[in-house]
Amino acid sequence: MIASLPWSEIDTVLLDMDGTLLDLHFDNHFWLELLPQRYAERHAISRAMAELELAPLFNEHVGKLTWYCLDYWSRELDLPIREMKREVAELIALRPAADEFLGALRAAGKRVVLITNAHRDSLSLKLEKVELAPWFDRLISSHDYGFPKEEAQFWHALRQDLAFDPARALFIDDSLPILRSARRFGVAHLLAVREPDSRRAPKDTEEFAAVEDYLDLVRSLQGHRA
Repeated sequence: MIASLPWSEIDTVLLDMDGTLLDLHFDNHFWLELLPQRYAERHAISRAMAELELAPLFNEHVGKLTWYCLDYWSRELDLPIREMKREVAELIALRPAADEFLGALRAAGKRVVLITNAHRDSLSLKLEKVELAPWFDRLISSHDYGFPKEEAQFWHALRQDLAFDPARALFIDDSLPILRSARRFGVAHLLAVREPDSRRAPKDTEEFAAVEDYLDLVRSLQGHRA
């Protein structure tokens, strides 16, 4: 299905960052390993007890802007979240051939926009480690609009900001709820990511076609141009 993308009908390519362009291992390691350990140390409790205390709090905020907000978690958990992220920043890595795909999009004259739920400070840290910015026309955090990508208000704000046609846009994201939000808004071309975390098993992308290898997209794009 990826090979048959109608590139002549796509003007704007919207790309997620974590799990889509960058390996999700960094984020999973931070939230599921480092943070529970530091929370346990902070409160002098076991790691298992820390996970039990954190789970309902995390579940309450999944899909909300607070889930992605470093300021919120720093206050709520009384932990130096930004500094902790820097401690494991060496895990920040590009997914295979993602840069080649970005280069092919630029060569094809597409408008390329990063849209991420990541807090601006998280975005800045990742841009320090991986040179993504030059490939993009815009770098947008959902915090700029005050709504996460899961919510319709994000997409309305994005269209007002970019003046793009959803019917002529491709959006790639590793989150199925976010892809469904984009579909409800009218984004015509949608792709999931089969293996967002290189250390974990491939995921079921359900009703969405998925990126297995960015080189497949590069070939499809270059083949269309040829």
